[in-house]
Amino acid sequence: MLDLLADEIDGKSDRRAIITDPRNPLIGTRLVREWDGVEHTVTVMKDGFDWQGRKFKSLSAAAKAITGTQWNGYRFFGLRERKQEQV
Repeated sequence: MLDLLADEIDGKSDRRAIITDPRNPLIGTRLVREWDGVEHTVTVMKDGFDWQGRKFKSLSAAAKAITGTQWNGYRFFGLRERKQEQV
C-alpha cells in the first residue's frame, strides 16, 4: 500500500491500482446499523460504499450522511478491532 502511495506522489501511479483499506469487508458485504429507529444498509463496493443509491469513498462519509455528525465509520458499523483479552 505504501509503495502505491509513493508511486502516486511521484506521478507513476497506474489509475487501475485501487488502494483499499485492509479493514474493509469483502465486496458485496452489507453492513446494517439501526440509527434513530431506522435500519440503514450500506453495501461494500469495489471502489467505495453505497447507501440508498449514493456512493461514498469511506465508511465515515456514509456514517456522517446517516447521522449528520462526524463518526469513525468502522466504529459506527461495529468493525473496530477488539483488543484481545489477556489471560
